[in-house]
Amino acid sequence: MTDAVIVSTARTGLTKAFRGALNLTHSATMGGHVVKHAVERAGIDPAEIEDVIMGCALPEGMQGQNIGRASALRAGLPLTVPGLTLNRHCSSGLQAIAMAAQRIIAGEGDVYVAGGVESITNVQNNLNNHLVKEEWLDKTWPGMYWGMIQTAEYVGKKYNVSREAQDQLGVQSQLRTAAAMAAGKFDEEIVPFTTMMEKVDKATKEKSQHEVTIKADEGVRADTTYEGIAALKPVVEGGCVTAGNASQMSDGASVCTLMNAKLAEKRGLKPLGIFRGFAVAACDPAEMGIGPVFAVPKLLARACLKVEDIGLWEMNEAFAVQALYCRDRLGIPNDRLNVNGGAIAIGHPYGMTGSRLTGHALIEGKRRGVKYVVITMCIAKGMGAAGLFEVA
Repeated sequence: MTDAVIVSTARTGLTKAFRGALNLTHSATMGGHVVKHAVERAGIDPAEIEDVIMGCALPEGMQGQNIGRASALRAGLPLTVPGLTLNRHCSSGLQAIAMAAQRIIAGEGDVYVAGGVESITNVQNNLNNHLVKEEWLDKTWPGMYWGMIQTAEYVGKKYNVSREAQDQLGVQSQLRTAAAMAAGKFDEEIVPFTTMMEKVDKATKEKSQHEVTIKADEGVRADTTYEGIAALKPVVEGGCVTAGNASQMSDGASVCTLMNAKLAEKRGLKPLGIFRGFAVAACDPAEMGIGPVFAVPKLLARACLKVEDIGLWEMNEAFAVQALYCRDRLGIPNDRLNVNGGAIAIGHPYGMTGSRLTGHALIEGKRRGVKYVVITMCIAKGMGAAGLFEVA
């Protein structure tokens, strides 16, 4: 059987939504930037690319009009290279990589670029909500239309995940990320990006534009303490979710270049990893955060592997409450999970995160000498996804 390998990865630094360095940047500009650099890092002829597949959780407004095709053109790829946009909410970037790998395995093409992009800043508050709810679904499965914080609170209460445990994970995420950043463990992934950002003067409210270069993730707080996070007020009165134990809303883009393994070998390219499988599963939309509990066993069973066979796990920290429940229910060792921190510290631009996690897990997996890495995440509307990769 043909193997699909990842030969390069590239991402922007993640910036704070609304007030971060990417708050004026078009998603096609972000997408084009990482596509261009991923292709350059792979050392391939851009004309060879069969398709550019971009995941996007909010594919409207500046992310409408097929952001996959727009990113390909903005990257300066040949006019003959097509583009595709897909949406499986928070796992869109991972889904794009899986789709590209599956097409290579099926013999439909030899070279693909796949990942995701999201500008929460410029899209989320401008969504078209005309007739957004379908009456039968709203009555039968009301969780379909709940906000993510509401589902997180539901999971916390139903499964008795304490606020203390959630805050402790928030501290761990920040301190692990800060240590990794200080050690340069994200440098191989990030490609510096110069753009214009908007700043608002706190006193006068006057707006101005400034040129900035993004070289790192903006949301990391190395001085985080448990006492500081524990003092934060919950978003919902009486609830458990706070700004310190939930993923940061962010903007950013990330892609990987995938190739037929035989072609990569012929070119003398050294892959980061090999695609070994992908699984999705579903649950009650009201419990969307626990999706990995169903997706991971399906993935491992197909690969004839067990939890202990996986050397490194990257689970998206949408909320500490769901990450804790999934970790403990699946029996994932804490010292193998999100070893360099997660979305609570780094941020979570919905559609791009799966690609960021994939690239980082393969680079870190090689540093640690592990064989297998798993990427997993919960998905809005009651789903979970999990991808298996072998470190090359």
